[in-house]
Amino acid sequence: MPAIPRPPLPRGALRIAGEAMAWCGAIAYPVVLHVTMRGSWQGFSAPMLLSASLLTVLTASLLRRRPLSALALLLAGWFAAVSARGMLEAGLLQVLICDLAVGYIAATRPRRTSLTGGGMALGGQAASALYFPSGQGAYVQTLAFVVVALAAAWTAGDSIRERREHAEALYAQATAQAVTAERLRIARELHDMIGHSVGVIAIQAGVGRRVIDTRPDEARNALAAIEATSKETLAGLGRTLGALRRADAGAGAGGGAGAGGDDAPRGPAPVLDDLDRLAASSGEAGIRVDVRWLGERRPLPADIELAAYRIVQESLTNVARHAGTRDCLVTVDYRAAELSVEVENDGRTGLAPGTGGAAGWGIVGMRERIALLHGQFTAGPRPEGGFRVAARLPLPEGVRLP
Repeated sequence: MPAIPRPPLPRGALRIAGEAMAWCGAIAYPVVLHVTMRGSWQGFSAPMLLSASLLTVLTASLLRRRPLSALALLLAGWFAAVSARGMLEAGLLQVLICDLAVGYIAATRPRRTSLTGGGMALGGQAASALYFPSGQGAYVQTLAFVVVALAAAWTAGDSIRERREHAEALYAQATAQAVTAERLRIARELHDMIGHSVGVIAIQAGVGRRVIDTRPDEARNALAAIEATSKETLAGLGRTLGALRRADAGAGAGGGAGAGGDDAPRGPAPVLDDLDRLAASSGEAGIRVDVRWLGERRPLPADIELAAYRIVQESLTNVARHAGTRDCLVTVDYRAAELSVEVENDGRTGLAPGTGGAAGWGIVGMRERIALLHGQFTAGPRPEGGFRVAARLPLPEGVRLP
């Protein structure tokens, strides 16, 4: 009859058994050291040294789980060793091993725990020093050495703990700042993209409603503009949502009912070459936009092109909503070391959108975009009337003109 294989022991049972054996060995540690030192009068044998070394390592390994209990066993073991034979070498080993344990506790545990461990070590080492050869001031000198060595070990460990906690705090702060910056970036993208598109749709819908009975062809044109703007907005939303889901792309590869959302139209982020198309869509909404190009047009980094495009887009949205004018001038100047973008209109000069009033957050978003790229931004009424938005973006060394 074949032997029935025994089921393997649960991992938790093995862990508990291993820990119980470790603590049994650590409890036997003081006895082993005492016997080893008492038998050292005839010399140390290899088995004695091996067993003492292994038990020292085993007891020290328990510092990770129960630091104060393990330190107490280390102190007890070396007190037993020194009391069995007051050798200076045994005292030095006690100072070395126990102070290293205190330093480890100070580096990994709260200060209250490490101070408790330091007090235990000082008491144990001071008691062990009584068994050293006495002489005039010998105990005071030994005690002074013990205190200095213990203080140095505790200070080194506590410094490591403080540096680690400081690094963790800086990392947490940097993570929070990165999350906030990303949230603000997404908010700016959605505001600039959807705000402009919804403004165009609202204007075209109003036009279509007013002329649907008298001029059906113009109403159809308005509906076509609404359709085109809606598709463009959906594409932009697809890009934004795709960026948000990019970290989970592997998990979402399995598809499912919601996987169809990944089929939303996507395209590259808008750049300055798309300003003509933006001006055309604004023209369909009733805003005549004159785009003027100055300087030598050349490819720029994607973040600079996107920021400049969004500045123009949000400015045109504000013109449509607040300026009360149909004319707008956009000037894009490719300079040697910077890109200059200006949007001017001769409309009303009331409350600037995004300055904290009820008009929205357009100016705030534009200012944040430019600040992230270390540029300069101004927005305000013109002396001759109307409103002006101006941004200057410094260019990287690789795209500057000599």
